[in-house]
Amino acid sequence: MDNPQEHPTTLWQRLLRWPMRLVRGLFGVLLALIILFEEWGWVPLQRALAWVGRLPGLRWLEGRIQTLPPYAALVLFLAPTLLLLPVKLLALWAIGQGQVVLGTLIILGAKVVGTAIVARLFTLTRPALLQLAWFAHWHARWISWKEALLAQVRVSWPWRFGRMMKTRLRRAWQRTRARWKLD
Repeated sequence: MDNPQEHPTTLWQRLLRWPMRLVRGLFGVLLALIILFEEWGWVPLQRALAWVGRLPGLRWLEGRIQTLPPYAALVLFLAPTLLLLPVKLLALWAIGQGQVVLGTLIILGAKVVGTAIVARLFTLTRPALLQLAWFAHWHARWISWKEALLAQVRVSWPWRFGRMMKTRLRRAWQRTRARWKLD
């Protein structure tokens, strides 16, 4: 005979299975979108800040950042997250005041600026951060997980369709430039 105490747990598990799958799926989609933004924006934004970093005073600052010991590099690497928190709270306040467009623009601007700063700081502090065994361990796991997720995204229909449209638009633009001799 069945144990009567097993039924409520099994019933609750069955009832919660579908909503939990939905929550996991939505979380996965949201996380994938964030990773795609980071993947898309990381390199170009880091290059932009690298160009800014060539200015005389900033070149000296970047040199100092590269010589930081591991835990000082970690604090500096995490600083933009903490420094952007008040900006994001300001954006939420603006949204609460009915300024939805302004609040959204502030959040998007903070995300772009924050990504640029974090990308540049990570490039500068990565050697020091990877000296921390726990950081190196989690960094390797993160890279592995992110690459697996990106591999799944790259074989998806929307990704392939977007790549095809990008290629077609680029070719059309090249033909237009050649026709109008815009070079």
